[in-house]
Amino acid sequence: MKFGIGQSVKRTEDIRFVTGQGQYTDDLRFENETFACFHRSPHGHAKILSVDISAAKAAPGVVDVLTYADIKAAGAGPMPLMAAVKSRDGTSTKTSPKQILADGRVTFIGEAIAMVIAETYAQAKDAAELVAVDYEPLDAAGTLETAPSGPTIWESAPGNLSFDWEDGDKAGVDAAFAAAAHVAKLDVVQNRVSAMPMETRNAIGVYDKANDAYTIYVTSQGAGNIRGGLARAILNIPQEKLRVITKDVGGGFGMKGFLYPEQPAVLIAAKKIGRPVRWSAERTESFLADDHGRDMITTGELALDKNGKILALRITGTANMGGYLSVYAPFIPTLAGSRIFGGVYRVPKAYANVKGYFSNSAPVDAYRGAGRPEGAYLMDRLMDAAAAVMGLDRAEIRLRNLPSPEELPMANAWGLKYDSGDYPRLLKQGLMQAGREDFEKRKAESAKRGKLRGFGFGYYVEITGAAGQEPAAIKFTDNGGIELWCGTQSNGQGHETSFAQLVAEKLGVPFESITVKQGDTEWVNGGGTGGSRSLNMSGGALMLTSDEVIKKGKTAAGQVLQAGGKDVGFEVVEGVGKFAVVGGTGQSITVGELAMTLKRDKLPGFENGLDSDAMYQGQASTFPNGCHVCEVEVDPDTGLVEIVSYNCVDDFGRVINPMLVAGQVHGGVVQGLGQALLENVVYEPGTGQLLTASFTDYAMPRASDMPDINFKYEEIVCQTNDLGAKGCGEAGTVGALPAVMSAISDALGVLHIDMPATPERVWRALREKKAAA
Repeated sequence: MKFGIGQSVKRTEDIRFVTGQGQYTDDLRFENETFACFHRSPHGHAKILSVDISAAKAAPGVVDVLTYADIKAAGAGPMPLMAAVKSRDGTSTKTSPKQILADGRVTFIGEAIAMVIAETYAQAKDAAELVAVDYEPLDAAGTLETAPSGPTIWESAPGNLSFDWEDGDKAGVDAAFAAAAHVAKLDVVQNRVSAMPMETRNAIGVYDKANDAYTIYVTSQGAGNIRGGLARAILNIPQEKLRVITKDVGGGFGMKGFLYPEQPAVLIAAKKIGRPVRWSAERTESFLADDHGRDMITTGELALDKNGKILALRITGTANMGGYLSVYAPFIPTLAGSRIFGGVYRVPKAYANVKGYFSNSAPVDAYRGAGRPEGAYLMDRLMDAAAAVMGLDRAEIRLRNLPSPEELPMANAWGLKYDSGDYPRLLKQGLMQAGREDFEKRKAESAKRGKLRGFGFGYYVEITGAAGQEPAAIKFTDNGGIELWCGTQSNGQGHETSFAQLVAEKLGVPFESITVKQGDTEWVNGGGTGGSRSLNMSGGALMLTSDEVIKKGKTAAGQVLQAGGKDVGFEVVEGVGKFAVVGGTGQSITVGELAMTLKRDKLPGFENGLDSDAMYQGQASTFPNGCHVCEVEVDPDTGLVEIVSYNCVDDFGRVINPMLVAGQVHGGVVQGLGQALLENVVYEPGTGQLLTASFTDYAMPRASDMPDINFKYEEIVCQTNDLGAKGCGEAGTVGALPAVMSAISDALGVLHIDMPATPERVWRALREKKAAA
């Protein structure tokens, strides 16, 4: 059907965005509102001896100034940790009391100490500079490398060790390595990155004194995610007393999926002063105080037999947690990433040990892919290393270890069951699409121009979310429209289009009549967007709710059509959904007609018409996978890397909207290229000073840096959910890192070079290679 599943329907939401009609949190205005600005620490590590707010309070326009004493008086707790892990000795994660406003010490530059509220933002910002804090600076451990032997940040975590986690068969892996014919080993660095969405973080707090209730307007990846932790864990109020509203979102990338101190702060302040309080981060604040991503150093080892078959995988890693543990921080480098260590390859035995360390830097949490890019990058770089050790072609060693479709479903070494795919075919298809057979000709042509050319590729697998429950509701409006109430939150994915396509096809209703409602806990309190879960979870919930509409509609249509006890059936014919009496006179009624009839006639038992809701239970994770191929040209005189071509073939199961999927892949690949070539958050090791606090120092990819991305997809239907779909939102980022770095290493003629492959780093690698020769 037109606008149904499988159609490249243009995003309906784009009209309002490109015409300036989008409504973001910062566009909202409230009567008698005030503006907040935070006084933040200039030190990476220091004791707070005193905080003098008298000058700030006396400044023009200032309404109030809050410190930790006000937070404590309000009865608010510290920021919660929602994903602790067990260490090898059986102890739980060593936590850190991250207060809304600093209490007695600061552990990273940019940590909020005082909150100034004024009539205008300019007045609040000026007054924030008048807050006088007396510090005792302390030695700092500003980086992951300095954390284990650096000054202790939290007494509860000797050696700054938050957790020492392990998983797998250590004894079996050790035995396999002892018997191995060949061993490949590689150290890789996951550079620290910052999401930097176009819309910075913000929050507006409103307090209703008459009902002792709060409303927060906040940019987020799910209003429901914010509500639970904010109400119960921090404010210590019943969840029903807090409404969370998220308007249009200008990018999230994982970073907007967490709780931040500014969110409870505006609510506490709104109650204290009896007026709305708004805050929006300046870009420098984002660099300082947003949670960062990645920042991990890992050693990977592969044991292989004489034929290049993998016997075992061993992983030893360290991960930077920052000055405090963010909401999901320990989960990301452990359970989130480890489950795909080994990729889609046959890995009989595996063992992983990851240590998480505190450092004097901003907290680290999920960033697009959240552990899966780390796992995929390590494995494919190891496969290249194994090929070098054995003198095998890089594709050949992969083909020797990729399972065939007939071997699926197959459990990996961590117990995850890969249900569907054709990995060897997609690998060959990706290499053919990229023209590998003619690469040597292109390499020779580059050499004539004094350039180095490299060809790199990898085969990734990602795990996408399908855990827990997800609610949805379908409402029929008085004017003939249909509203889909969802608990996930679009922040660029195009949910308003893809969800409408699902329901339009399922119910046979006009695509144009459907509106997606999201971002309000008064509508649906769902699980939000993250881990590429939205289509599987909200899509599944909408399909289940559609079934309820059909079930209710059959009963109602029986009365309206006077079926006389005969069965009523439902069928979508030529795009139109109709209820009809089985074996009857041929009378029928469309979904829209029935909905309007029920609203008009108020039939007993159908006071809410066809309105329905349902709770979907996630069935199993899905495993998108594919081959990404990158070709680069390197200028040996400057170290400058140019991406000359990028090809990918991905298996996303059943594809709902090919155009939206292509957009997600393109965006994900570009984000991966940014990390591989440019982006790097840098702290000074001894002081914790942030050296990349603006776009002058933190390089982001531009359109002119990027190649055309030749994307193809294969629809190998997922066997573990009703839609047959596999998540696609993060796959581009997962696949890009190994492909790009493999290509650069190939061009330079080295086994490995760490990210980001900046011109200086590439130039130095070439000089070191020449010196070694």
